Amino acid sequence: MNFCKFAGMDPDGLISLSRDEASKLLQSYVDDLAAKGYSVRTVNVVLAYLKTFFRVNGFKGERELEVERYHQPSRYRKKPEYVPTPEEIWAMAYASGSLRNRAMILALYTSGLRNSTLRALLYGDVKEELEAGLDIIRVPVYPDMKKVDPGACKGNISYYSFLSREAVQALREYLEERRRKYGGIGEDEPLFISTSTNVPPEKRRRTPVKRRSLTELVKRAARKAGIERWRDVYPHCLRKAFESALRNSGLDPKDQEFLMGHILPGSQDAYYDHTKVESLRKKYAQVNFFPQRAYQSEELRKKQVLDMVKLLGFPEDTIKRVEEALAKYKSVDDAMDEIRKLSLGSYKLKEDPNKDPKRIVDEDELERYLAEGWDVQTVLPSGRILIRKST
Repeated sequence: MNFCKFAGMDPDGLISLSRDEASKLLQSYVDDLAAKGYSVRTVNVVLAYLKTFFRVNGFKGERELEVERYHQPSRYRKKPEYVPTPEEIWAMAYASGSLRNRAMILALYTSGLRNSTLRALLYGDVKEELEAGLDIIRVPVYPDMKKVDPGACKGNISYYSFLSREAVQALREYLEERRRKYGGIGEDEPLFISTSTNVPPEKRRRTPVKRRSLTELVKRAARKAGIERWRDVYPHCLRKAFESALRNSGLDPKDQEFLMGHILPGSQDAYYDHTKVESLRKKYAQVNFFPQRAYQSEELRKKQVLDMVKLLGFPEDTIKRVEEALAKYKSVDDAMDEIRKLSLGSYKLKEDPNKDPKRIVDEDELERYLAEGWDVQTVLPSGRILIRKST
């Protein structure tokens, strides 16, 4: 026992001390733990265990030890947090390195779901509304999610939230990429699957993202987005940003509490009436998650696609065919099927490997390259990723 080492005596010696001697010794020990940087929570837990040891060995009543407990403020966290602004979250999503990561960041922010809850979602949870073509979809939270992650449904209280238009669009793009890769998506498959190379390829489609992986991708996206305090950005920070967005929208406080999952058992029943669901969906639709960002015009999006193709160094005839496809359709989304037929994702970059080296890789390969010092440049229309070697 560390306390015995600190005191220089065995348990029998400890209980032979007087009340004042034991109190001073225990106070010195917990003060020493705090000075070494242990969290307030850890110090208080150790104190509780040791006071229990003394209590069961006769130090109770008039002999009860007097040791000062460390104050722990509500929602105490040892680690500092930085809640990014809507503009920074948008930048994080588009710097995250893949369609999956973009969809996860936007989903975390616009639904307010916790880390464990988002990772426990199944495709079947959102399939019906996605296939119905809704631009704002409901995401349920329910006790059975604990089979995927024990922390997925806090307090076993069922509720639901929604995904915004931006998040739904990103989700559709990610799921379409998965269908092309795996040939389909089962209802019992995780909504967001692992891309870890430690998981065999045949098992990845049924393996949810790990807690640590989600935390790391959020931090990495914050760094890529240029957020100075990127180390202090966690998935829970996006939940706090969601809470701010609801509050700033003027949504009824009771509705805000429901969408956050801050409700009492049995008090949410009325929210499951179909009329209430649609009413709440309409109210949610009025929340402006990106107040300073208007939707990009199609002309600007077309220019971005064309600039990207030129940046990659495609042949002139390929660039011309992309330009023709973009001119033929009103929107980039409508032009993408034709552009994908050009097999841009399989194009091999012709370059001097010693000068500004670039590669096009699949999402499954991304983590390995990032570990080797490569940086993400952009996500191609095919869903593959352009990376560049850091210099």
